[in-house]
Amino acid sequence: MFQNLSDKLTDSFKKLRGKGVITEADIDATASEIRRALLDADVALPVVRQFVSAVKEKALGATVTQGLKPGQQVVRVVHDELVEILGGETRELHFAQRGPTIFMLAGLQGAGKTTLAGKLAKWMRSENKRVLLVAADLQRPNAVNQLQVMGQRAGVEVWAPEPGNGVGDPVQVARTGVNHAIENGFDLVIVDTAGRLGIDEEMMQQARNIREAINPHEVLFVLDAMVGQDAVQTSVAFRDGVGFTGVVLSKLDGDARGGAALSVRGVTGQPILFASTGEGLDDFERFHPDRMASRILDMGDILTLIEQAEKKIDQAQAQEVAEKALSGGLTLDDFLTQLQQIRKLGSMKKILGMLPGVGQFKDQLDNFDEKEVNRIEAIVRSMTPAERRDVRLLNGSRRARIAAGSGTTVAEVNALVKRFEAAREMMKRMGGMAGGGMGGFPGMGNLPGSGKRSKARQPKAAKKKSKSKVSGNPAKRREAELGSMIPAEHRAGSAFGAPTQAVPESRPSLDELPDDIKRMLGGL
Repeated sequence: MFQNLSDKLTDSFKKLRGKGVITEADIDATASEIRRALLDADVALPVVRQFVSAVKEKALGATVTQGLKPGQQVVRVVHDELVEILGGETRELHFAQRGPTIFMLAGLQGAGKTTLAGKLAKWMRSENKRVLLVAADLQRPNAVNQLQVMGQRAGVEVWAPEPGNGVGDPVQVARTGVNHAIENGFDLVIVDTAGRLGIDEEMMQQARNIREAINPHEVLFVLDAMVGQDAVQTSVAFRDGVGFTGVVLSKLDGDARGGAALSVRGVTGQPILFASTGEGLDDFERFHPDRMASRILDMGDILTLIEQAEKKIDQAQAQEVAEKALSGGLTLDDFLTQLQQIRKLGSMKKILGMLPGVGQFKDQLDNFDEKEVNRIEAIVRSMTPAERRDVRLLNGSRRARIAAGSGTTVAEVNALVKRFEAAREMMKRMGGMAGGGMGGFPGMGNLPGSGKRSKARQPKAAKKKSKSKVSGNPAKRREAELGSMIPAEHRAGSAFGAPTQAVPESRPSLDELPDDIKRMLGGL
């Protein structure tokens, strides 16, 4: 949503790069471009005036911080002001000290209240809250049924004593829903209320009556982030007509200009608490002004990415795969597992969009094909378990079979295998580096940038080994390769040449090898 604004703000800073001194004229020119960028993004005019005025004042009076160039100083001032108009520090939610906490949702019809109720319920459930959804929107057709479906998908209970579609008293439903929560030990009650296509007194009065009946701890105004300038009038009307304690932005993943998000805090004075970033129930997150400001200025949002990864990725499994990768034992099965874990975070475009500096690769990001991930998964799944464990088994006929089975080409299969082997080798070298080796230490190999050891300085034993011929017998050659795959801790020396434990001089017999290795050797 903020891509256009981000591009224009980034362009306005380019003229400041490389300047040793920034004059008042430079600041005026940059402020003028920022003003145009904000107006183009549909930010409310009073907010734009306040923002530009604060940026000019602080940029002129700022002393250059040690380690920051003058241009970077201006960027920091703009970042700080963006954080301020977005709400400053992240406000904590208000929870009841005793009994259930009550959240009431309010907003226009079409803003996404019912869908957002399900997302909020699932998010709170992940925070170990026992949640009850209350269907108090009895006006919109099938609103009750929709909330019941959302509750089922979120794994929470729904209180819906009335069928809706114009039947029933919403105030009574809200009151009995809260009583049900008290009697049955629920931690949180989320009350979904009716909206209208436009603002009218009947809707406002109903919302006020529900608020007086249940006395909620938070009244959340659900605002469609794609509305634009109309969001200002709507939010002010709800603030004066009902009163709300926080804002939830829906449809933040849309392609509108995003002025609502930058305007609502400055106009209403109430903070943005949550943001809906997609159609799925998991596309929902806490709104952090500092992180959103960093996204707008193409500084990335690593903290949100880490938080989502901690919630959705199996940490023990990820640690196990990481250890295998650093030891050089990564397989395509492990790669497939990690690919499935990453897909839990959402689309690849969304993940990449949270990385710093990705704005300069906008065209590549826009052209990124999400189906490429599906093709990669199809290729790996078309392999046999033995082929996933050892890609060296993939000869020409096997690759042709895999390409046919996955609906891809042999060239795509070859490219995937080549990238996998390169990544595995890189991770193995990183593992060696973590083990203490650097540059020309034994056991590290020739890392990029470390340089190769000259022949004159090579030990004699190493020279002699390099001249040894590879056996022409396939079985013996494969047996030698298997011997080289024995982990370092089971060999006679470590990376620094110190012996670790004794290893028998004799090779294991074929009967002692794993079954898949015996089958592999038997086919040679």
